[in-house]
Amino acid sequence: MSAGRAGVFISFEGIDGSGKSTQVRRLADHLQARGLRVRLTREPGGSPGAEDIRKLVLEGAGDRWSPETEILLFTAARRDHMERVILPALAAGEVVICDRFADSTRMYQGLASAEMRALVDQLHDLMIGREPDLTLLIDMDPEVGLARALARQGGEERFEGRGIEWQRRMRAGFLDLAEAHPDRIRVVDGAGEIDAVAGQIATLTDAALT
Repeated sequence: MSAGRAGVFISFEGIDGSGKSTQVRRLADHLQARGLRVRLTREPGGSPGAEDIRKLVLEGAGDRWSPETEILLFTAARRDHMERVILPALAAGEVVICDRFADSTRMYQGLASAEMRALVDQLHDLMIGREPDLTLLIDMDPEVGLARALARQGGEERFEGRGIEWQRRMRAGFLDLAEAHPDRIRVVDGAGEIDAVAGQIATLTDAALT
């Protein structure tokens, strides 16, 4: 992997309350200190159209949408995000750091059934066709993560409201993904102090960029 002209695409994943958003900003600061141009973004969202869809999928009751409808909404948001933000930034040689990407859809919607997971992958291949160069999975105890997420009270707790068993399934699913894609996904222990976790992430990212 090179941080040269083609740009580099990095995603962060993890269960709710794992500390991703904090570590996204810390990594951006680290890479900018190295002289790299960094573009921070997030999913769902990241572009004006995708941010509109974010409000639809993250607010309201847990059963507001069927899994099939959620997949279509997330795919539409991701397509707009790719076209308007991610691909232009990569073409300009920037390091794109995204708080969640397709692996989250594979978990949040794909865990419903084997058929739904297959549909997520099919839509991704058809409409997106791109994986991050590096994915940093912050692993966190589900009970700790859920408590953190619910304490935020930011109005986007639709998925957190599904409870602790859902969070446990999410954690197991993310770890299974990491085992299946060791070339792309690096697991980071999120239980330590913020600085210690940031140090792990910086080390892993620096190694991947060389």
